Amino acid sequence: MLLSLIVRDFVIVDRLELEFGKGFGALTGETGAGKSILVDALALALGERADASVVRSGAERAEISAEFEVAPDSALQAWLRAGDYDTDACLLRRVIDSAGRSRGYINGAAATLGQMREVADFLADIHGQNAHHSLLRADAQRSLLDTHAGAQVLAAAAAAAYAAWRAAREARQAAEKDVEATVRERELLEWQVKELVALGFDAAEWQDTEQEQRRLGNANALLEGAGAALAALDEGEVASLPLLQHAGARLAELTGFDPALSEAAQLFETALIQLEESAQALRRYQDRLELDPSRLNELDNRINAVTQMARKHRVTPEELPELRQGLQARLAELTLRADPVALAERERKAEAAFREVAQKLSALRIKTAGALSAAVTTGMQELAMSGGRFEIALEPLAEGASCGLETVEFRVSANAGQPLRPLAKVASGGELSRIGLALQVIASQANPAGTLIFDEVDVGIGGRVAEIVGRMLRELGKSRQVLCVTHLPQVAAQADWQWSIAKQTRDGATSSSVHVLDQDARIDEIARMLGGEKITETTRRHAAEMLGSK
Repeated sequence: MLLSLIVRDFVIVDRLELEFGKGFGALTGETGAGKSILVDALALALGERADASVVRSGAERAEISAEFEVAPDSALQAWLRAGDYDTDACLLRRVIDSAGRSRGYINGAAATLGQMREVADFLADIHGQNAHHSLLRADAQRSLLDTHAGAQVLAAAAAAAYAAWRAAREARQAAEKDVEATVRERELLEWQVKELVALGFDAAEWQDTEQEQRRLGNANALLEGAGAALAALDEGEVASLPLLQHAGARLAELTGFDPALSEAAQLFETALIQLEESAQALRRYQDRLELDPSRLNELDNRINAVTQMARKHRVTPEELPELRQGLQARLAELTLRADPVALAERERKAEAAFREVAQKLSALRIKTAGALSAAVTTGMQELAMSGGRFEIALEPLAEGASCGLETVEFRVSANAGQPLRPLAKVASGGELSRIGLALQVIASQANPAGTLIFDEVDVGIGGRVAEIVGRMLRELGKSRQVLCVTHLPQVAAQADWQWSIAKQTRDGATSSSVHVLDQDARIDEIARMLGGEKITETTRRHAAEMLGSK
């Protein structure tokens, strides 16, 4: 359930802090007052894309925060726990700056839009103003059925399996069409792979080879430098170490006459010890370092072979292992192409895998289509379409497609005795609105989201039908939190609570405000919706009757 919504500097909203109640709530107000802006703000908090146009004129950034209740042991709580988020509540925050850059947060931790959309599935479901018209598209009809059936994962798996089958089929066809070119490429790849395997390149060995080559290549300079340092210390005609040793011994004797020399003598002795150790290390280094022209020549040849191979393939030496793997994979693919039996077998297995998952999807669609068709048909009777029928037709596809083994088509008969025909061809605007509402309300019952938002989805209806729609939403509000942006007094009167959104201009700046309506204020607002600007006692009595008849 949505607990609160904070909106700052969003479109024409300066600052709003809203706390939401349970049940069915109606958001009403004049056209253009900003009712749908609140829905748009919530959609951004739930991960919708945004650009700089949503930032209020003159502001540096827009901020939206939406807090939702987290039920114990719920799927939402499990999702938050799996992501190492705090599970006491779910706070979504979105910031969009004037340059169009966007940042998202879940319970204070930075989150991607993908993560925000993922958690949004547990929180809220928004039905927009154009939802009815989208039902005219085949893909939207299929998506609604799959969503209601809980078959989104199966549908995605079927699409992936079909793509794999198609790729296997195209590979077989390509191999059959261009055998000669495949043979030439395969021969080249075999030679290249053979060269790379013979080279036996290893990244760790390459580093050791380069280091050893540098050392042996500079052996003369290393020996000469070490020898010069050793001569200066201990082995030259003017070696300094004997002189320093003598001076150190003299200082040690003199400390017996004056203890003030002790510090200097100790420091001198420490330095002398280090110089003696250095001389010993230089002798060990000279003994260990040897000139080895044959080994150096071997290393030079190895480096030349590796660098030439890398230059030949236009890569760095370190990239040679990756190159070899890629060539071997391509060679394996071409080898398979040269084997029509293996290609046909791979295609057969890919087709079998597709049909297995597609048949599971079909079974789920068939089961759900019947139940949903019956429920929408019942809803049509309630929405003043007596005798009307609704059916979800599943037409088989012989070979299948990315959508599965059948097409999905919504068909409708608006009146008794009329044949079922495609929804896109027979439904008028008002009929489409009513059928769409029935679909959305029924589909929402299977939605795990705790908050359902209907943004002016009641356009195109009125009178008794509008009152029925209001009752449907109020009934839905008994098990969910339902928010509805509406212009219809019949719908608003059925709400458990009501807010009025108004627009005002102050100091040349336009902003929206929200007013929580008590019973008297609700009567005035319903009366305005009934009679326009001029509210009479008659319209107020009518409004009071509508509110009292819930």
